[in-house]
Amino acid sequence: MALSRERLLDAYRRMRMIRSFEERLAELVTAGRLGGFLHLYAGEEAVAAGVCAHLGERDMVASTHRGHGHCIAKGVDVRGMMAELFGKRTGLCKGKGGSMHIADIEKGMLGANGIVGAGIPLTTGAALTAKLKKTGAVAVAFFGDGATNQGQFHESLNMAANWKLPAIFVVENNGYGEFTPMEFVTPVKDLAVRAQSYAMRSAVANGMDFFDVYEKAGEAVEAARKGDGPTLLECKTYRFYGHFVGDPLRYRSKQEAEDWKQHRDPLDLFETKAVEAGLVDPDDLRRIDAEVLEELAAAVDAAEAAPLPEPEDVLSDVYASE
Repeated sequence: MALSRERLLDAYRRMRMIRSFEERLAELVTAGRLGGFLHLYAGEEAVAAGVCAHLGERDMVASTHRGHGHCIAKGVDVRGMMAELFGKRTGLCKGKGGSMHIADIEKGMLGANGIVGAGIPLTTGAALTAKLKKTGAVAVAFFGDGATNQGQFHESLNMAANWKLPAIFVVENNGYGEFTPMEFVTPVKDLAVRAQSYAMRSAVANGMDFFDVYEKAGEAVEAARKGDGPTLLECKTYRFYGHFVGDPLRYRSKQEAEDWKQHRDPLDLFETKAVEAGLVDPDDLRRIDAEVLEELAAAVDAAEAAPLPEPEDVLSDVYASE
């Protein structure tokens, strides 16, 4: 699946925006300018970008507690996201959702979710809707390795396979469920093998390599759109920060993290492959880097200057008030 230069640069822009967005959030929290509980996506950019490169606005995505990267890759407005994280009225959810409940239905982002694995059945429902209404859309669930031990994972895969729903289940296997190494709680090395229980298509991708994710996600999306049913796609990846901002990281070594950063950084791998193949020019990438930083600076300034929600709006935009 060949990518044009324009689409390659767009993919790089999204990955760079994810990285810079998360790095800026870490700086803001450290400086005491931003509060709340944040789970950063830096290091996993190739997964979100590689999958979402195949999706349009009609396609739906359900995320996790680590959802900023999925939002950005799906095309959600960065200014609205930043304002939401600052709890401001101009945020995507009017300052009421925050990091773990950020959503934008118009962009096909069903939302981040603080409950482990909760986006998986939402995706199954979205895929069922697409099939019954014959919209041609697909639905994608992003979730971590820990979620594959949850009941809703198995129930959803069983339903999606049985009804041949246009769904893609993307396991972002970063090796840790919160603070616990995957091998301590899961008996299989490749989580993709669990698809066999449901006669479901599966694949394993290098989650640090945009091109590998893009190729395998493309096959899954194509199959879903053709009516051939769902795919379980496992992406082996790594988070550069801890489970949350402030995580003391006592459960993994500094050497392990540095090895991933130095030798398997997804942005570096993208640049090396794309430039060596003559697909993009390094100057274009540096221009994008500068534009992203400028856009983020403006987003932070706008968020800090924006008004807080009005107290009388506390019961608006909620499912129930009693």
